[in-house]
Amino acid sequence: MHKQIHEQLDAYYEEMVSIRRYLHQHPELSFHETETAAYIANYYEKLGIPYEKNVGGNGVVATLKGGKPGKTVALRADFDALPIQDEKDVPYKSKVDGVMHACGHDGHTATMLVLAKVLLSHQEDIPGTVVFLHQHAEELAPGGAKPMVEAGVLDGVDAVFGTHLWAPEKLGVVQTSQDALMAGADRFEIVIQGQGGHGAAPHETKDAIVIASDVVSQLQQIVSRRLNPTQTAVVTVGTFHAGSAFNIIADKAVIGGTVRYLDTHVQNIVMEEMERILKGVSLSHDASYTIDYVKGYPPVINHAKEALQILEASKSVPSVDTAEEIIPVMGGEDFSYYLHEKPGAYFFTGAQLEGHAYPHHHPKFDIDERALPIAAKMLYEIYMNYQEKSNS
Repeated sequence: MHKQIHEQLDAYYEEMVSIRRYLHQHPELSFHETETAAYIANYYEKLGIPYEKNVGGNGVVATLKGGKPGKTVALRADFDALPIQDEKDVPYKSKVDGVMHACGHDGHTATMLVLAKVLLSHQEDIPGTVVFLHQHAEELAPGGAKPMVEAGVLDGVDAVFGTHLWAPEKLGVVQTSQDALMAGADRFEIVIQGQGGHGAAPHETKDAIVIASDVVSQLQQIVSRRLNPTQTAVVTVGTFHAGSAFNIIADKAVIGGTVRYLDTHVQNIVMEEMERILKGVSLSHDASYTIDYVKGYPPVINHAKEALQILEASKSVPSVDTAEEIIPVMGGEDFSYYLHEKPGAYFFTGAQLEGHAYPHHHPKFDIDERALPIAAKMLYEIYMNYQEKSNS
């Protein structure tokens, strides 16, 4: 059956590409994916696979009960897009101004739908039950995973797996970790309130730009000077807004950024140090501040046993050249919420388009579509490996 399913997935390659490109042309932002959700639901409707829609928001969950006894395993694919203008010169370029699939979620969806179609044709020989989790709103906290979990999508599920088509790695590469794979991702906004005035009389002002610049400089020292070198974190300032004219000293500056971490102890240290820096700088400049710190997705912490099953399953996929364990990536993912509830693991499927190595969230982002069947075969082999291990 394994060989047959692999051959069928290869035979449906053009359909995978077609689905992916259709979704790429019709992207929808997080929490607004109504047409995409309807497309997914309609696909299952035509297949005759039972499904639910509007799960935890725009989520769609389909269930395929195999003809043989076994465990219930959930497989997850997300389907939201990003507020980015598509700058690629390709026939399947986004048709929605300012919105594009710049992270591969269109490919995740295409992979899952065709995998469901192929598994349906072998339903009587499939052990256990496959739960296909089509998740909305991964890109925007609070995300879609948490409300879907709260809606009960993992009730009765024994394990959960998912993959991310990964442009930084070449085709044929599979990567995972037995522990932390991706970071926790928080965001913050700091408002520095000074006292504005004329550019020719700085001594009569409290220059918000100078004060905020001091804050930015000191924030960069949290990781380099206030954390143990063996601890991992990122503090990035991504926005800085202040001033209205060349000869006016700004009375207010707004700083926005993100904090990434792998354990909550480090997260707490960073938060405490940020508060300490803000108090000290504001006091020294006789200014005031506010900080809005929003805790986002927790780290993606794989379960060791299930991560090892991913590596083992990769041996059954001939198109996988390299399967390896890696150090954590500091990007965030709300797949973490599933792993808080059930055993499971997340992994990357190499999808770098040769000669087009733009990163995720870039206006020219694209993937090598030959990664789609590789991802589908990996998910199938992981599912079967889990079933076999559970019965042994």
